[in-house]
Amino acid sequence: MEKEELQNKENENSELSTDKQSIEETEKKEEEEKLSPEDEIANLKDKVTRTFAEMENQRRRFEKEKDEAFEYGGFSFARETLNLLDNLERSKQTLESDETIKDKDTLKKLIEHIDIINKDMISIFKKNNIEPIKSLNAKLDPNLHQAMMEVEDDTKDQGTIVQEIQKGFMMKDRLLRPSLVAVSKKKVEEKQNNQKDKEIEEKETKN
Repeated sequence: MEKEELQNKENENSELSTDKQSIEETEKKEEEEKLSPEDEIANLKDKVTRTFAEMENQRRRFEKEKDEAFEYGGFSFARETLNLLDNLERSKQTLESDETIKDKDTLKKLIEHIDIINKDMISIFKKNNIEPIKSLNAKLDPNLHQAMMEVEDDTKDQGTIVQEIQKGFMMKDRLLRPSLVAVSKKKVEEKQNNQKDKEIEEKETKN
């Protein structure tokens, strides 16, 4: 019995010694890792600098979002409003092609009113920094124009816009919608290509 008690005491002393050693090692590491006052100040300065930099970045993002909301807040509304211009233009074309009222004074007056409304809307757009894209006789620009068809025209350079199917608009530096256009292509080039194709077919037939 006494032997067991002695053994237990020895085990307890051993555990206490191990725990004490572990605590001492931890305290020693903490002492080694403890920074000098100068290092702590440098770390604090770095943290403060990072915090201020993050705050400044957030402020700039907020300012940018606010400016964009102010500048382009009516972007979707403006794009939808362009449908009114399209409908006016379609109505004008329909009336002008109607044989029953063609060349009548009533039609001329109606067309005049449609043109006045159209000009007023364009004027309102311009006051709000919405401008039509210049297309006719310009070179096709994929950033501004969308080619819908090609028209044979030897008098124009390849890819020149010869017809505006639907007018495009810019809102400041943003594309509100592209112009739908027809571009020129050379008749001569097409004939040359056809001739080359025929020559190749003839050679293949002979062989």
